[in-house]
Amino acid sequence: MNTLLRVVLAFGVSFALSALWSPMCLGILRRLKSGQPILKYVAEHEGKAGTPTAGGWSFILPTFAATLALESRFGVGAILAFAMLSYAILGFLDDFLKLKRKDNGGLKPYQKIVGQLGIAVLLAVYTYRNQQIGSTLILPFSDITFDLKWGIIPLSVFVWIALTNSVNLTDGLDGLSTTTTAVFTLGALAMVALGLAYGQAVPQSVDVLVFGGALFGALLVFLFFNTSPARMFMGDTGSMALGGAAAGMLCFTRYTLYLPLLGIIYVVTSISVIAQVVYFRFTHGKRLFLMAPLHHHLQRKGWSEPRVAVTYGIVTLLAAICCVMGVLLGVGVV
Repeated sequence: MNTLLRVVLAFGVSFALSALWSPMCLGILRRLKSGQPILKYVAEHEGKAGTPTAGGWSFILPTFAATLALESRFGVGAILAFAMLSYAILGFLDDFLKLKRKDNGGLKPYQKIVGQLGIAVLLAVYTYRNQQIGSTLILPFSDITFDLKWGIIPLSVFVWIALTNSVNLTDGLDGLSTTTTAVFTLGALAMVALGLAYGQAVPQSVDVLVFGGALFGALLVFLFFNTSPARMFMGDTGSMALGGAAAGMLCFTRYTLYLPLLGIIYVVTSISVIAQVVYFRFTHGKRLFLMAPLHHHLQRKGWSEPRVAVTYGIVTLLAAICCVMGVLLGVGVV
């Protein structure tokens, strides 16, 4: 089957499945009384108490099904789908414990990091041992490739852990992480498609396109339920799954080094949290931001949730355009 046709079908099938499944998923979450516990120090979110969480299942399952149905073989697309599902299960354990305890505790930090590390190590070893992906990386904005050899394993582990946590931190306002990741996915699709067209990306990247098309379709449907005021939250179920998916789409295509640019929102979000903690400790109680992560600072400055989400989406879109230009430069088109 033609590659473009399979990607379009993956998008369409995932979109349709998600459109059918999402209302049912929301109904199930409501019947299970899976209302999100709200952080007490985020006063702006008091009215959101009780909104169903773990809604990430509404886009995870359609993406998983469409990918396995339409990829050419049991290859990187399926591995990506199972990676997403693995992180989703870990995130669901976190959501489940929050609901059971009726607080925002969830998994202990060490439990979460051990789970993330275990999945990341398996994926990193798969990347290294896969003959088509291997340990070679593409230097952004060039046609230069270099071999990290076994060093690709710790780098890939770091990328998966960093991104799953960063996407989780970004999931703080209605539609924020959904919008950002949808545009991220669109940018990754454009990069990989160009890389394939001009012989830069590995052949197995075709399956990554199928996965990305399915994920983009499902996220568009979820955005309908997640925009302000959100009818359901993705929870850690969704945010960890998206982090794993986003990392895999570039790690499995040798475009890993484009992640800091394409995922600039995730990077800035994480840095804002780290900077706030460090500044607080070194200044004995002073704050660099009104509240961290950055999106909460903007909210305290008077920005509405839709404004923050749209701004983050635009920034990601501009970053995606830069990444696409980088790929075009690398293949010698511009």
